[in-house]
Amino acid sequence: MTHENLGPAPWKATLGRLVGAGLVRSLYAARAHGAENVPTRGPVILAANHTGYLDGAVVFGLSPRPAHFLVLASTFDLGVGPLLHLSGQIPLEQGRGARSALTCALGVLERAGAVGIFPEGGRGRGDLEKAEKGVAWLALQGHAPVVPVACLGTRATGDLASSWPRLRSRLVVDFGEPVSVSSQDGIPGRVRVERAAEQIRTSLAQHVRSASERHDIALPTDVPPDLWD
Repeated sequence: MTHENLGPAPWKATLGRLVGAGLVRSLYAARAHGAENVPTRGPVILAANHTGYLDGAVVFGLSPRPAHFLVLASTFDLGVGPLLHLSGQIPLEQGRGARSALTCALGVLERAGAVGIFPEGGRGRGDLEKAEKGVAWLALQGHAPVVPVACLGTRATGDLASSWPRLRSRLVVDFGEPVSVSSQDGIPGRVRVERAAEQIRTSLAQHVRSASERHDIALPTDVPPDLWD
């Protein structure tokens, strides 16, 4: 069964990336590193850590390939909703509703496109202490390598989850070496997904930690105040 007709139109991500790159680079001292690690063709998943409100826009704009990101469905109800639709982003419902978004993303991979995802499931410290399993399911089902992405500088310790970084502040998106996961015969599907999820989480956590040290941009040490219970 193919799902490639379920994904958003490729031209939307191409157009959105052009606009996003212009805005991000004009508003911030934003730089991409390791772009050569992103395969130039074929399906690929960009898996990034998540600390600030602008992470999606920054990674999307600085990605070497147009990508369709999974974005919380509630964000589409805000003022940026039309832009998200126009740029081909995928609404993600939490809970059981996530399957629809994952199926849509699988369609993008089946047509050899790029999908962006934040495995942590929400904004936090960005250290990948925990991660959801959706990225592993996509990697296994879509036969796609996962590129770990460190997004740095979008939120400082003490800032709100909804805050924007100061204009012209230094932002870095660092693309790491791809991680490949594969199905193993004789192992239940749930176990395969769990093992792949941990492999991806560990690789992403290591890459984020290394990139933070190399670029001398510290991760925030707190959970954003407006996300506290």
